[in-house]
Amino acid sequence: MKIDEKVIDELIAQASQDAPNESCGYLLGTGETVTENYPMENIDHSPEHFSFNPREQFAALRYARQQGLQILANWHSHPASPSRPSEEDLRLANDPTIRYAILSLLNGEPRLNSFKILDGKVVDKEVHR
Repeated sequence: MKIDEKVIDELIAQASQDAPNESCGYLLGTGETVTENYPMENIDHSPEHFSFNPREQFAALRYARQQGLQILANWHSHPASPSRPSEEDLRLANDPTIRYAILSLLNGEPRLNSFKILDGKVVDKEVHR
């Protein structure tokens, strides 16, 4: 999956603003290219986990369809831990058709990786920044 640099910059800005809580959203695009971030509220307001607002999820799906885009990945930030799935992330990754992107802000050095997760295991990792 390729993520436009402007989208990565948007993710970093959103995650920095939401810190110390985790930030989240969907990555939209076509084929293998992400062209948009669809930011969502972390309704848990927690530095250790996130939950999407179901209404925002439906709005994101409607928006993507209207724009001719697909949800290619969901993403969230790890404000104080590395860009890798936690045990909870692995357990909750239940859609085999999308990637799971994690933006780490650890030590003020943003790192973005995305993962394909099947049956609670990482089967592929891509480094984006």
